[in-house]
Amino acid sequence: MITFGTFDLFHYGHLRILQRAASLGDRLIVGVSSDSLNFSKKQRYPIYSEKERLDIIASLKCVSCVFLEETLELKREYLLKYQANILVMGDDWKGKFDCFSDICNVVYFKRTPSISTTDIIERIKI
Repeated sequence: MITFGTFDLFHYGHLRILQRAASLGDRLIVGVSSDSLNFSKKQRYPIYSEKERLDIIASLKCVSCVFLEETLELKREYLLKYQANILVMGDDWKGKFDCFSDICNVVYFKRTPSISTTDIIERIKI
């Protein structure tokens, strides 16, 4: 299994999707978005650096391996390199990764209700 994410301001929703992904098999590989990739997607850098986010994700017992995802264009290569048989993503990405169904099963998990990094940042600003 493989999944991808920024995992900034690590929260319960992140933990739940990783635990649920890990339950689908015996090995979970996680691609953590680089700082530059996150900026290109969201026009802001993460609060925590890519090194800090890699360390946080690597410390979880449900995670077998982490790597730095440097560009969205290499997603197919990452799937092949890590021999992923299942790609797991949150349902906010539903349909966006179906193009990889020729090389692995694509599963979208329902997000944990009422929690997101963006919401947390907004609450902190208030």
